[in-house]
Amino acid sequence: MKHVWLWFCLLSPLWVAAEVFTAKVTYVSDGDTLWVSTKGMPARKLRLLGLDAPEICQTGGVASRDALRQWVGQHTVQVTVKSQDQYGRGLARVRIDSQDVGALMVASGQAWSSRWHGRLGSYAQQEARARANALGVFANPAAELPRDFRKRVGSCYVRLSNGHLKLKTL
Repeated sequence: MKHVWLWFCLLSPLWVAAEVFTAKVTYVSDGDTLWVSTKGMPARKLRLLGLDAPEICQTGGVASRDALRQWVGQHTVQVTVKSQDQYGRGLARVRIDSQDVGALMVASGQAWSSRWHGRLGSYAQQEARARANALGVFANPAAELPRDFRKRVGSCYVRLSNGHLKLKTL
């Protein structure tokens, strides 16, 4: 029985298929979050996989959002959703033609390659080049990782008495 369980654990990730579809970008809220829509379906919130962009109220946050808006605009994109995060967003790779939007964001200095247990993520080479060329957030050698910013500041939004959210002023 141990051997059956071991084989199940080793092979089970292979059974999980990615969800792949084409969609139109309808909204970009920050440098790693966007909404896409397909025919007849409501807009769906996605988070770009493999990168971490500055929070919208963090230095570089607005520039990062604007860069993502410029890349994806009102384009039709190819989406590959790998999983869901704790907020219900699809964690996805997004492409325009053959270009990986996450790679473009990191290469232009608008986001960091994701870090996991002290390791750089899949866009480490793009981040190294952006750092070497002092692009975007890397123009400031003291730029703060978004996860550290979130730990220090919390959310960029405050909930109003009517239930709406308002951007904090820092």
